[in-house]
Amino acid sequence: MEDVVSKLSPKAQYDYQLVRRCVDQKDQAAYAELMERYRESIYYMLLKMVNNSDDAEDLTIEAFGKAFNRLKQYQPNYAFSTWMFKIASNNCIDFIRKQRKKKTTSIDTGMTNEDGESMTFDIESDGRDPEEEVIRNQKIQAMREVVEKLKPRYKQLVILRYFQEYSYEEIAKELDLPLGTVKAQLFRAREFLANLMKNTRESI
Repeated sequence: MEDVVSKLSPKAQYDYQLVRRCVDQKDQAAYAELMERYRESIYYMLLKMVNNSDDAEDLTIEAFGKAFNRLKQYQPNYAFSTWMFKIASNNCIDFIRKQRKKKTTSIDTGMTNEDGESMTFDIESDGRDPEEEVIRNQKIQAMREVVEKLKPRYKQLVILRYFQEYSYEEIAKELDLPLGTVKAQLFRAREFLANLMKNTRESI
């Protein structure tokens, strides 16, 4: 393993030391430093992919959450940054696919192509049938019950962000907190939510 690590660049070797501190010592400072080193570059990469700052912020947080949960799987055959960017880009591609699938439903528009064949177009579906509405409301209620179990400061952030759809800037202004604090605490809140939802996954 030492031979493999020695082939990395000095920057990548330092990242690997941080990874080991995270995995072996559960060192929160090491987690924070890894995130600080790559958060901005990950964010701008994702922003180019989704062209939406709020989605890019959420996807950045998700990417780090997934990476940190898989740190034990990281092998220094290549740089941590390469591994991190791959996770972030793959997660973003999944997000884009889900968004496209969610927003479209096929209908016959009566248009024809150059060969005179009828064509269909995908347009946004405006409504849900009654059964879908009931299921959606059940999911929202179940989610709210999980959110209620969070510590007050995290619960407030989650409600503002995901139920009232505030932007990060609006939350910072509303709570009179630095923007960086809002992002960091929402990252922690999402971790807590993920752990709480393990026990309620069947109802969500």
